Amino acid sequence: MSRPVAASLEDPFYYLTNFRFVVAWVAERHGDLLSHDERRFVEIFAALPKASQALLVRMVMRKGEHFRTSRLGYSEIGDHQVALAPLMAAGLVDAFPLLGLEELFRQLRLPELRRALVGEIAAAGLPAATGKAALYEALAPRLSEPRLLDDWWPEAPDRVVRLTVMATCDRLRLMFFGNLRQDWAEFVLAELGVQRFERVDFSTESQAFQYREEVDTYLALHRLRERLDAHEPVAVLAAELPPVPADNAWLAARRQRLGVSLGRQAERAGQVELALALYGEAGWPVAAGSAEARIRRLRLLERQGQHAEAHELAEILAVASPSEPEAQALARLRPRLRRRLGQAALPREIAPAHERLELCLPLSSSIERAVCEHLHRDDAPVAYVENTLITGLFGLLCWEALFSPLPGAFFHPFHSGPADLYREDFVARRRDAFDACLARLDDGRHRQAILTTWREKQGLANPFVHWAALDEQRLGLALVCLPSAHLRACFERLLGDLKANRAGLPDLIQFRPDAPAGQPRYRLIEVKGPGDRLQDNQRRWLTFFHEQGIPAAVCHVRWTGQEA
Repeated sequence: MSRPVAASLEDPFYYLTNFRFVVAWVAERHGDLLSHDERRFVEIFAALPKASQALLVRMVMRKGEHFRTSRLGYSEIGDHQVALAPLMAAGLVDAFPLLGLEELFRQLRLPELRRALVGEIAAAGLPAATGKAALYEALAPRLSEPRLLDDWWPEAPDRVVRLTVMATCDRLRLMFFGNLRQDWAEFVLAELGVQRFERVDFSTESQAFQYREEVDTYLALHRLRERLDAHEPVAVLAAELPPVPADNAWLAARRQRLGVSLGRQAERAGQVELALALYGEAGWPVAAGSAEARIRRLRLLERQGQHAEAHELAEILAVASPSEPEAQALARLRPRLRRRLGQAALPREIAPAHERLELCLPLSSSIERAVCEHLHRDDAPVAYVENTLITGLFGLLCWEALFSPLPGAFFHPFHSGPADLYREDFVARRRDAFDACLARLDDGRHRQAILTTWREKQGLANPFVHWAALDEQRLGLALVCLPSAHLRACFERLLGDLKANRAGLPDLIQFRPDAPAGQPRYRLIEVKGPGDRLQDNQRRWLTFFHEQGIPAAVCHVRWTGQEA
């Protein structure tokens, strides 16, 4: 199948063209993962009149499953009642769905609700002018059974129908994009030029899911997340956590993240044992579990006074090659636990010193801008670059490695980056490609490589490149002032943990292109206002800068008139 080209927005049926493409793409590449009913939907949809196809897609792309027929008018479709008839005949739309009170309130405006529920409102003793929220709160306990719209309101001027295949369409969208974060708007944004993507060749065998069980698990986890956001009881949701198919690390990671979220909710609700169990399940085994879950479990054990158990666990983790964030948390937890257990203190780690600036400035709405203006000199300009400059240079230099057409990394045309970006083996699978990119730093080829990529790839999506923050002047200054050895050190640290280390970089950079020989030609500056403290990821970067001899400072600002 050819690569899709977003339908022209001048075509009034552009959305239908795009939907048809997705359906055909999934049917061709993932047909073996579709159930009988899903394959039947594909066949039924293809046989519908064009107007009916278009109306169904319009409904799919709107929010919810219920629609008032009076709101289904689209000029390119024509008579929506005529277009609806084949959808209802095929069972794709339910002409007479039962409506709970919540859905009724979504479909009707307040004046209509007052007419439809006039008897119930009077029976509840509510004033005629009661607002919608108060009306629902008062009537919900009394009206718990769903009814047909005609039973709610016999005089209703139109009817409400329900799309019965939204779950099927969500599944098709998931199998195309590999996630439910992206939707049908991707085609439109691409046509408008708002989003542009790198062209990466991939085979017909390249796909997000290999087995139907994986799709089912993804959808189950997604629905549980939605229910958590809707404040359903955490114990109910925890009991429904699905098992993850064997050898699927990325689904296991999704389940772990959900487990941590459920644990946090249980902790907030005072359900300590449930929270500990959820953190325990999400955090182990150590080699593959969530570090966040392990640290949260330790902190909760400590708060519950279970110091011996917490200490035993902390000591196990301390020798298990923890990541930087986990090691940082353990460095705080272990001394406290040892003190509470009366054990000998650990050798104290002395945090490295960093350059400290103290400024007193007039009050400003942007503290970073105020510091920029204060420190700026014509021969030493200052720019706001938080998490965009070093990561951007990395993304430009390593473009080929990031967009290597490896199996499972790209499987549709709308990838802003590889699908496996944050998986454990991401760098290992591309180690040779990254080494080749970084080798340009050893002989100065990196400058031309970065500039060429900046020009040729301008505007294309890249998870590390924020184009608005990388104009040609700033890029040129960075390539002149930042030594290749410093860039290599930072890039290798990024590759050590792309997810954790892409954040926490200093707010500002001051370029010093004319600095005397032997003096640094730049410095990174983290800005902290009154009462603001360094975050953990910022401390880790500052420690790294100190170890590597990279010039970095922390600028503490107080406002004029504020006591020191």
